Amino acid sequence: MTKDAATGSLSAVRSDTQGDTRSEGDARSEDDARPEGDTPSNRDTRPKWLVGGEAEAPGRRARPAFRLLVAAWLRRRFWRTVLLLTGGLTVKGKLPKGGCVVVANHSSHADTAVLLAALGVGRAPRVAAAADYWFRNRVRRLVCSVLAAAFPVRRHGGGYSDLQDIAGPMLRAGHAVVVFPEGTRGEGRVGPFRRGAIDLAVSNGVPVVPVALSGTAELLPKRGRLRPHAVRVRIGRPLRDPDADTARTAVLELLAECRPRDSRIRRRIARLAVSWKGLALVAAWSFTEALSWPLLPELALAVLCVAAPRAGLRLTVSAAVASVAGGLVALALYSGTSVDLPQPLTTARMHTTAQKEIGSEGARAVRHQPASGIPYKVYAAEAGRAGVPAGEWVLRSTAARGQRIVGVGLVLTLLGVLTQRWRRFFPQYLIFVGVAFTALFALVISSWR
Repeated sequence: MTKDAATGSLSAVRSDTQGDTRSEGDARSEDDARPEGDTPSNRDTRPKWLVGGEAEAPGRRARPAFRLLVAAWLRRRFWRTVLLLTGGLTVKGKLPKGGCVVVANHSSHADTAVLLAALGVGRAPRVAAAADYWFRNRVRRLVCSVLAAAFPVRRHGGGYSDLQDIAGPMLRAGHAVVVFPEGTRGEGRVGPFRRGAIDLAVSNGVPVVPVALSGTAELLPKRGRLRPHAVRVRIGRPLRDPDADTARTAVLELLAECRPRDSRIRRRIARLAVSWKGLALVAAWSFTEALSWPLLPELALAVLCVAAPRAGLRLTVSAAVASVAGGLVALALYSGTSVDLPQPLTTARMHTTAQKEIGSEGARAVRHQPASGIPYKVYAAEAGRAGVPAGEWVLRSTAARGQRIVGVGLVLTLLGVLTQRWRRFFPQYLIFVGVAFTALFALVISSWR
């Protein structure tokens, strides 16, 4: 985007916010000539009790206009719903009454959405955004303004002037104005803070509030894709005698407090789940279970998908495909041969029932497997002995066994997403899964004796 285009976007916002009647060229030349730290008192010639498009009686605390509060509430509901589905949001602390400048660490494009979901609706948060990136075309500008409550600020020349001209009236109207003092997304650490946000707060007589964001870099990494991860927000107390260094120190202290607690066991299992070894493990488990292995593939998914939900979809698909493939191999092994593979945790009654169902329904009998409790390997063996055609068997198995594995795997993946804030309890979860599966196996086997 050219400098003229960026400046045009800024001039339009100033006109909407202040009623500025200067030409674009005049506004640009005045901004370029103004020193960064300069804060003249005649930026807004209207009375201080009539700013930001709303009136307020003298002596009363400013409050954003009702329509802006409604818009803030809608944004908050929208982003909270999104974050619920991507791992959850935990917020501690709240903003002071009246306008304030919020300074936060910046490591992800998700930071703005998280802050809009976390900060109080009563302050109708507005966010300073890079004009050369977020406002360089009409579509991006519209999305950024509507969903992110953002206004443009130039990153190279005139940025402080933009803050004063646009954010000043917002602060005096009772808004919380979010500024990322690092100026850009960090690379794994909190960078130096620029002083523009502090000067903005001091010149407008509002407090500076430090806020720490944890988990956004994992949720939406820089130059990466969205992946499930829990996010935590800590809102600190307003700073006394703020400067850039004390603001950065306050954010770092809050960041240390909101680091999520996790289980070492879960982290190790998650590393396995996202690797090719985890994929191979699930595939081998599912394939051999269709032949002889006694433990269901869902048991492996219950551990791996919850530990690393971002790998849940590929693990689930791998399990479903491998299980059907194992059933096809079992069908071929038992067709016209005397092969009799060991099938522990099965009973004679299971084989008899499966044999009768396949004798009367053919390959369609496998549709009873998900609900009957009879292992898939029993149906595959009896189908092979009955000479069921391979093509029909694969089709029916995919619709029955494959569908069940996919359904269970997706539910477990969603469970892993929704429970990320409680990852420290993963060892207890493993104990629960072990006990539950053991009890289920015992119940099924006893019912088929």
